[in-house]
Amino acid sequence: MGWLWAIIVGFVLGLIAKAVIPGKQHSPLWLTTIFGMLGAIAGNAIARALGVAETRGIDWSRHLFQLVAAIIIVALGDMAYMATIGKHRQRA
Repeated sequence: MGWLWAIIVGFVLGLIAKAVIPGKQHSPLWLTTIFGMLGAIAGNAIARALGVAETRGIDWSRHLFQLVAAIIIVALGDMAYMATIGKHRQRA
């Protein structure tokens, strides 16, 4: 059940990150979901390092760290994806 939640959270974070980033992102949905999952992992690690991973009630600060990390990872991942696809298309 943990993997299912990780995929759902990654999907939602990836979509929110794509909506926040200006311009068009070209990475496919499955890759955006993976980027969102990585953002959730990175955000959790940052929150744990700052001591705000577990709070009473809703962990808004942890969710904010997850979202910011997902935005950064989706933006960088999309740039890397386009650089790879662009190089691949030039060779063909």
